[in-house]
Amino acid sequence: MNVAKIGENAGLVWAALENGALALKALKKATKLKNEELFLALGWLAREGKLNFSEAEADVIVSLA
Repeated sequence: MNVAKIGENAGLVWAALENGALALKALKKATKLKNEELFLALGWLAREGKLNFSEAEADVIVSLA
């Protein structure tokens, strides 16, 4: 996978989170990304300081910073 594709996927994640926080499972469903693609996109956005992560029971909740 190339950097441009990871950036595109980060855009999909960003767009999905503009409507509010999502659990990882819901974020995967909303973006239709595979696990690897989703986690690379999350890493990209997290490194830029654009995401917040929290835990609720057994889920990780992701929201825009």
